[in-house]
Amino acid sequence: MITIETLPHLIQSGDIDTVVVAFPDLQGRPVGKRVTGAFFVDHVLDHGIEVCDYLLAVDIDLDPLPGYDFTGWEHGYGDLRAVVDPQSVRLLPWLPGSALVLCDLTTVSGQPVDVSPRRMLRRQIERAAERGLEIQCATELEFYLFLESYAEATDKRWHGIRPHADTIEDYQLLQTSRDEYLIRPIRNQMIEAGIPIESSKGEAGPGQHEINITYAGPLEVADRHLVFKNGVKEIVAQHGRAATFMAKWSMEHAGSSCHIHTSLRQAGTGRPLMAPEEGDEHPSGFSELGRRFVAGQIHSARQLSWCFAPTLNSYRRYVPDSWAPTAAVWGQDNRTCGFRAVGSGDSRRIECRVPGADVNPYIALAASIAGGLWGVDHQLELEPAFKGNAYTDPDIPRIPPTLVEAIDLLAASEVAAEAFGDAVHDHLVNTARQEWSKANRIVTEWELARNFERI
Repeated sequence: MITIETLPHLIQSGDIDTVVVAFPDLQGRPVGKRVTGAFFVDHVLDHGIEVCDYLLAVDIDLDPLPGYDFTGWEHGYGDLRAVVDPQSVRLLPWLPGSALVLCDLTTVSGQPVDVSPRRMLRRQIERAAERGLEIQCATELEFYLFLESYAEATDKRWHGIRPHADTIEDYQLLQTSRDEYLIRPIRNQMIEAGIPIESSKGEAGPGQHEINITYAGPLEVADRHLVFKNGVKEIVAQHGRAATFMAKWSMEHAGSSCHIHTSLRQAGTGRPLMAPEEGDEHPSGFSELGRRFVAGQIHSARQLSWCFAPTLNSYRRYVPDSWAPTAAVWGQDNRTCGFRAVGSGDSRRIECRVPGADVNPYIALAASIAGGLWGVDHQLELEPAFKGNAYTDPDIPRIPPTLVEAIDLLAASEVAAEAFGDAVHDHLVNTARQEWSKANRIVTEWELARNFERI
């Protein structure tokens, strides 16, 4: 581990010659600049660095999008300042001589940029603190490995690309041994980067893996997620392979999820608050505060579903009997439900199984906290745990099956309006609408194959 205090010494000694100065964009990707070590110490460390504000108003293709109040062609796409977060410094062992610092965005006059993802999450952490609460959480990321490189997959137009395994490798040790030349350096180099790895395992699709990272506070979890996801791509690319975090890369195989675990602690003391006190047991296994927090997450799941499923592809994942949930209910250790209660005592927590691996972790965690706080503030009652197969029950609420429905629910969301404020709420809604607008400009191969001759 390195710190903001030791980084200048590593630069002076020559161990570090490049500092990656980055922040998350709306898609949850790190964007920014590489600066020389000397320039970082002399200029960036204390004063930050200028970046174009269009980076918070583009899609995944970096196409500037209309409809934002924050910026646009009519505003001239001016500069923001990326200010170093001194708690975010880490090595990037897979990029020799490189360190990373993450930044918060301000205007040139020093005001926080509310529509930046890191600020969105910070605001929800602040709202929890105002209620005497701290959040502990974790994100579980799944991804697929492929035998092709990214360039080879592109040349093939992503047809006929081969997963790194021929069979499902869920918990399988023989097959994952064949993947260890990739997974082992990922585990070890992430640890060197200050990301505490617990374990890795094969998942429910050929070539699919999950690597678990230890829980922490929300901002640290989102930062780790950002570095991990980008680092996996960089590491496998160095071995001539590709990895994808698409929610659903093929309808033949399981989707990739990003389960989010959350629990509550007392601010200042760290005392766990999700489980009942001794002598005050409840059938749910949650304390009164915990029940309200979970009830709020379930209440808001449909309204905030876009925050967990932000792309057109996200909704391909919601297939019955596929391990991806379709029901906005909770159950005791029930993987057919959108929310799964796990752990006991100090480790009692709720797992939201709705998000896919394509989420922006800052926005998804902000939504999880916002939903939970809504339940606390409005004293919502938690329904009894669902029992049975939630895929088949016709009488329970469902996660929106399409991007269009999710956009309408987000636009009308009272939870989003209250938790995020008008400016951020509008920014997110426009981002969602622009994604749908972009999708409608494409004629797919499926449409051609189905209609070219026969219609």
